[in-house]
Formats: sequence, C-alpha cells, structure tokens
Amino acid sequence: MLCDLCPRECHIERTERQGGYCGVGTLPKIARIAPHYDEEPILSGTGGAGTVFFSGCSLRCVYCQNHEISADDFGTYITPYQLSEEYRRLEAMGVHNIEFVTPTHYIDAILESLCYYRPKLPLVYNSSGYEKVESLKKLDGVIDIYLPDFKYSNNTLAHRLSACADYAETAAAAIEEMLRQVGAPVMEDKLMKRGVMIRHLVLPSHVKNSIGVLEIIKEKWDSSVLVSLMSQYFPTGKADQYPDINRRITLREYQKVLDKLYELELDGFAQELESADKKYVPKWNYGN
Repeated sequence: MLCDLCPRECHIERTERQGGYCGVGTLPKIARIAPHYDEEPILSGTGGAGTVFFSGCSLRCVYCQNHEISADDFGTYITPYQLSEEYRRLEAMGVHNIEFVTPTHYIDAILESLCYYRPKLPLVYNSSGYEKVESLKKLDGVIDIYLPDFKYSNNTLAHRLSACADYAETAAAAIEEMLRQVGAPVMEDKLMKRGVMIRHLVLPSHVKNSIGVLEIIKEKWDSSVLVSLMSQYFPTGKADQYPDINRRITLREYQKVLDKLYELELDGFAQELESADKKYVPKWNYGN
C-alpha cells in the first residue's frame, strides 16, 4: 500500500514488514502486551490498563523514552487475528480497557483485528497527537477514549526536537476530531469510559512551551477535556546531543507550569516529580 495514514504522507509502498517514515510494515509489530498500572488512575484503576505497545513511530522525538521500540527496530510481527486473540487474553486478566499505544501507523490493522473480536471494554487510542484527521475519521464509532499528547505550542521547538514544523496546528485539528467523535469525559466507578484526556510532558528549559500548550487547551476546549501534566522527563535517546534538554526538569520549572494549570482551572492530573525515573519505562518483552 502507498501509505498516507499519518501527516508525513510519505506515500511509500508499505509491505507486511517494510515501511516508510514510521519504520514498520503493515503487520502489527508488538513490543509489549500486558496490564499496565502506571497510567492515570482513571485508566489503570485496580486491574490495570490493557496496553498494546506497538513498535515504530511517525514522530520520532529525539528524547523518546521508548526509543528502543519507536526507532530501534525492536518488536515481533503478528497478524491482526493474533492481535484480536491478545484482546481476549487481556480481557480475561481483568483489565479495565484495551489501550493502543502509538497506533497511528496501524489503524487499518487494528480495524481488521476488531472484526475478529471486539472487546467488551473501552478502547483507548494513546498517541503523539500528530495525527491526520482523515485517518482518525476511520475510527469514528470505534474508539471510546482518546489519549493524545499535546507536546508543543512552539513549532520551532517541534521542528528541532521532533522534525515536524506543523505540530501545534496538526495536533489541535486532530484533537478537535477526537472530541467530535467521543464528546466530554464520561466517568463510571472512578474509571474513564469515554472522552478525551490530553497529556503534556514538561521539557527542561521550555516552560514557555508548556504554558503555551495549556493556554491553547483552555482557549479551545476548556472543560470538554481532561489534562494530564507529566513530569516524568529524563534525558534518553538522543537528548545528550541537545544541551537544553540533557537534564531533568527542576522543581522551579515544574511549579511554574503547575501554577498555570491551576490558574486556568483545567481539570485532570499532575504527576509528582519522582515520576522521572527509568524504572517506570515498561520492559519490552513481547515474544520472549
């Protein structure tokens, strides 16, 4: 197929095991499938989120904490039918949802897998936010919870760290589509069943970028979405080549962003600074 699923629109002939900018083919390439207990409480609950970590990525941030699977060719190829059987396995383990992590380049494969088996749980689409509206429309009526990042309000920074000079407007348009599909957050027994929760990772040296993201969220969506402010950044991947991000964020930096979150009265969650630890990165062990 000549792929144009993501905003890169590289139009490269993706085969089952060979891809374009994302680096992977059309068959799902899996790094981990397991209950995950370190998501936001309304996703993890007591039984965990049923995470499916896909390999490859259409964004490739230089500081990616999952760089082994996003850029280093790690993972095991399976068929859409095998993927559907994994949903059954997770469901039997008592997870609260099925969460597709970095799924953009596998939208078609995910839709095929759901033809074999549709879990009786909310489906979560966890992505970088760098999405193509036309591709998201394929998921209308399928996904229950959207969990997009909103990484940058500053496109110059987005271009330097994630090679996309159109991130802010692209992510904003994508979130508009997500919200159109699923509406305002719906909670039941302290668990999220439907809606949009926007994640933002605070980067060292770039407080203004974070404040800009929160201001965009307030202006465009306000109480229609939840916000998850993340302090878990630590330098990894290629971050050692970028002096401004080659360290953890400081308490002072994080407090400035927290103050803006509270000032804007955005609803959601904020991580503790102690979250910036490699121990929270999952073990990539699918197929081993």
